[in-house]
Amino acid sequence: MEKYTRLYRQKTKNEFKKIINLFDKNSEANVKTEILSGLTVAMALVPEAVAFAMIAGLSPLTGLYAAFMMGLVTSVLGGRPGMISGATGAVAIVIVSLVKSHGVEYVFATVILAGIIQMATGFLKLGKLIRLVPHPVIFGFVNGLAIIIFMTQLDQFKDASGSWLTGANMYLLLALVGLTMLIIWGLPKITKAIPASLTAILVVFALVYFLKLDTKTVGDIASIKGGFPPFHIPEIPLTLETLQIILPYAAIVAGVGLIESLLTLNIVDEITETRGQSNREAVAQGTANIMSGFFSGMGGCAMIGQSLINVSNGARARLSGIVASVMLLVFVMYGSNLIEKVPMAALTGLMIMVAVGTFEWASLRIFRRFPKSDVLVMVLVTLVTVFLHNLALAVLIGVIIAALVFAWDNAKRIRARKFIDEQGVKYYEIYGPLFFASTTTFAEKFDPFNDPSEVIVDFKESRVADMSAIEALNKLTERYHKQNKKIHLKHLSPDCRQLIKNAESVIEVNIIEDPTYKVMTNH
Repeated sequence: MEKYTRLYRQKTKNEFKKIINLFDKNSEANVKTEILSGLTVAMALVPEAVAFAMIAGLSPLTGLYAAFMMGLVTSVLGGRPGMISGATGAVAIVIVSLVKSHGVEYVFATVILAGIIQMATGFLKLGKLIRLVPHPVIFGFVNGLAIIIFMTQLDQFKDASGSWLTGANMYLLLALVGLTMLIIWGLPKITKAIPASLTAILVVFALVYFLKLDTKTVGDIASIKGGFPPFHIPEIPLTLETLQIILPYAAIVAGVGLIESLLTLNIVDEITETRGQSNREAVAQGTANIMSGFFSGMGGCAMIGQSLINVSNGARARLSGIVASVMLLVFVMYGSNLIEKVPMAALTGLMIMVAVGTFEWASLRIFRRFPKSDVLVMVLVTLVTVFLHNLALAVLIGVIIAALVFAWDNAKRIRARKFIDEQGVKYYEIYGPLFFASTTTFAEKFDPFNDPSEVIVDFKESRVADMSAIEALNKLTERYHKQNKKIHLKHLSPDCRQLIKNAESVIEVNIIEDPTYKVMTNH
């Protein structure tokens, strides 16, 4: 009997773990850690969601509803357990002009369309394109976000007129922020039984409440009291003109959201030494944005700050994200009076520590060790992120510059070893890729006027990569043809031979050892 009882308990325990892990079979969730971390993240989400909504010119509840919907849907369906999504500054900056010109109803429609685009990206398996983002770009992106997170916290040290606080008010705020940062830094060195960030918030809250300290609270920013997110179909005319208005914004929101989400996914992957699913995350982000648009939210994406808070607290499963989003809604519906009393100093200290933890300090040590081109890309992406707040543009510029640098470096690597055999045939053994950037250097290696009557160009250690390379081969054969000399292209792919139509009469291709690979064409 005891044996069956023990087996039943073990089975029940395993089933409970499956429920807690919520479809994530590879994650062993610590329920206590997940719940406490989720509660901490929920508190940190409140001022962020309110601030981003106000940046976009929307009501605070629009940001809070988006944070709830984004967090809940992506936690359940997303490809990266432990990652937190919500209303973000990147999306707020994109839609602010739309809010001013057309109003909130167009924002809801834009968010829904952006979600559809993101879902399509995931279904088409395009999430893997994030692998094309080089590490210097990621470093610049992360450092830029860390600086933005830090700079946004400086507003808490100013009064309503925008002037810096002075005297006792400033000293009190600095003391509370410093205490918060000290607890977050020092407590993990003593114990990790409870999240340091939650402890810091509770300690500062208790000090302010019981000592009646006069300092800014969440309620001083805006009221967060509200009900369950109302279902709402955007009230806009269903016309082609409306689509022309919202499509550009939707495309940018979708792009920014995916870039920030998938880069955050990569960062969390590195910290947890696990691997997320980028395409699944893209579908989840799209679903969340669609739901957000229909439930009066401003939309959003993954939040690197809150994700790092969650992961640093030890959360690894989906439960923490679900707790964070549900508790956020509980705060809005039932606990607004309590949450509005939380000192902004505690949340400011928490976000400053997030900024410190987010910044890739190791990147500062690479200035003398890494190529100058990588350093330039990293610095440029950081500056664009900080000053333009356009994360998609920053990453795009970084990827383009990195690609151009790569092309330039490889263009210089093409080499030709030359020799003449006993029969008087001259050989050119090509090393390095032949593509658009290296065609000029490739052409300079040959001397049709002084070469013997027969020449062999061996591509065994080279690859013909694109149409520019094919055209370079055409021109090369024409140069030798004008001198009444014959040229053989050895170890060239059969795919290339089909494209070199103008030079077929003077080209001999040895396909015995040729690899089969495709050449990019417009067909």
